[in-house]
Amino acid sequence: MYRFLASTRWIGWLLLVCLFATAFTFLGKWQMDRREGALTEISHVQRNYDAEPIPFAQAERLFEELPAEGKWTPVRLRGSYVAEDQVVVRNRISGSRPGYEVLVPFRTLEGATVIVDRGFLPIGNDNAGRPDAVPAPPTGTVEVEVRLKAAEPKLDRGAPEGQLASIDLSAYAQQLGYPVSTGSYGLMYLEDPAPATAPTQLQRPEEDEGPHLSYSFQWFAFGVLVFIGFGYAARQQARINREDREERAAAALRGEEPVLHQAHRLRKRPKKLVRRDGSPTDEATEDAYLDELERKAAAARDAGVPGAN
Repeated sequence: MYRFLASTRWIGWLLLVCLFATAFTFLGKWQMDRREGALTEISHVQRNYDAEPIPFAQAERLFEELPAEGKWTPVRLRGSYVAEDQVVVRNRISGSRPGYEVLVPFRTLEGATVIVDRGFLPIGNDNAGRPDAVPAPPTGTVEVEVRLKAAEPKLDRGAPEGQLASIDLSAYAQQLGYPVSTGSYGLMYLEDPAPATAPTQLQRPEEDEGPHLSYSFQWFAFGVLVFIGFGYAARQQARINREDREERAAAALRGEEPVLHQAHRLRKRPKKLVRRDGSPTDEATEDAYLDELERKAAAARDAGVPGAN
């Protein structure tokens, strides 16, 4: 009954279904991985973001190399800003607004130099490609509380003088010419004494895992549905083949040509009945032939001919 599945045509359809199912499974797995990454980020925020800051002496190694679980760790620094080496990082986003972030080296009382991100500045209105003004950091000895983030990778694009394309601490350190910790930097959220003006503080990270779980279920469902669709098509083809066999057997008893499903499908299509020269088309001739077969079959049934039903 299902021997047609061994045909080249149906094997080709099965291979195509397997290809689609594999792609849908891969996409579902990709969404699950994205959800896992989002949940990991949320756990870092929940564990570290609002914790008590630790002194620099305990966190110094984190500025050299920041493990994933150390992201957002609050650290308290004491020292002074190196204001003359301040730069801005271009192409940044905060609250859907484009702008810049301000980086300033900070020399601790322990003698180490780390990078502090003082916050966000919107795109300037007066000077294209630059903020209108960059607030100066407080002078003298300052106590600063920051949250740690890992350095960003280098981008394959340049930046104007006094700007960076990304928070690539190694590239920034090369510009400075003195030792700087390049494993992580600190997002400032408190300065004492506080300056009169300061960049806008960056927003708290969202604790939302997103729609990745529902998307993954959808992709996995599509992978199952293609097999269900293939099975339905095979069942329909088996039904058509069975009915065609029965029609051939009945037509043989009547001594007539069988009327098969393929002929019925052709008849349902819109046809052009007459050529430009006025002669009937092949499709019109076929329709007339099929109509004649049906008329004869109906007449035979009316006459009570055995096997005509």
